[in-house]
Amino acid sequence: MKTLTNTELSYFCGQMSLILRAGISSIEGLYMMQDDTEASADEKKLYTDIKKHLDEGGYLYEAFEKTGVFPPYMVKMTRIGEETGTLDNVMDALRVHYNREEEIRQSIRQAVTYPVVMAGMILVVILVLLLEVMPVFRQVFRQLGAEMTGFAGLLFNIGDAIRNYSIVFVAILVILLVLVVICTRTEKGRKIGLAFLSKFKFFRRLRNDISTSRFADGLALALRSGFSPDFGIDMVTDIIEDKVFTAKVADCKQRLIDGAPFDEALKEAGILSGVNARMMTIGHRTGSSDVVMEQISDLSQKKIDNSISNALGTIEPVLIVILSLVIGAILMSVMFPLLGIVSAI
Repeated sequence: MKTLTNTELSYFCGQMSLILRAGISSIEGLYMMQDDTEASADEKKLYTDIKKHLDEGGYLYEAFEKTGVFPPYMVKMTRIGEETGTLDNVMDALRVHYNREEEIRQSIRQAVTYPVVMAGMILVVILVLLLEVMPVFRQVFRQLGAEMTGFAGLLFNIGDAIRNYSIVFVAILVILLVLVVICTRTEKGRKIGLAFLSKFKFFRRLRNDISTSRFADGLALALRSGFSPDFGIDMVTDIIEDKVFTAKVADCKQRLIDGAPFDEALKEAGILSGVNARMMTIGHRTGSSDVVMEQISDLSQKKIDNSISNALGTIEPVLIVILSLVIGAILMSVMFPLLGIVSAI
């Protein structure tokens, strides 16, 4: 069975939280979830596997780990919840966490997919003009006793080359599509794709905001469970994919080991700055670091959404202008010489 998606994890944790808060044991709750008529065959098998391990006297986190479909972060947090007797609270917090993870994933997909689709549409329009429209104009020129020259002739030659070597261009397109699939469907491919996108300032800033949101959300959960900041930092390291941010987290942990206050360590390591750093200072001094971390995660998520919305709002008119200019340039390169020939007749 494949690893559960963020949506499936959020749903599972939400159900477990409701069951535990109602005073029902994990095993009884799994029986209830399995009896749900809307549960798929894979879900029922998963519940059966978990129950089997619990019936043998094992812990819930061990059952999660044994199935191989739950992420390490959830396994660790479940273990903490079982050991501290706060499993219901941990499950509810995990529900919120994976719901936010899904929002982040959707934001990333939107930021990448929309420009790609728009660029693809522009490419299709240009290819239609070069392969279908330009030959028609060339025929008109020849009927009038003239040949395409200059920019119009260059465009026709480009279209002719694409037509003659269509197999090569199709092969290149297929390779590009395969690369896109690899970069979106495989773990290694996603890492390579993210590393490439991080070369651009916008995506680098966006990735930092995403890492900040994940870090703050995970740390808020650990602090709320009663664990020390350095222990919480060890846990959230697993959910950070940005190597640059991971280095900041390692620096923060070292500063904590050296005796620096929690808020100062976060600020000096470059994890928090500006308003977030000031919020953390107040939260640390008032003993509400977990609340402030949750607020920072929410603010980071809103910042991610605003950045993507602003970027898409800018990209759309820019791409439309580019498309208009390209189409206009192609048509003008043909129409002006054609009008000149007609007027000379």
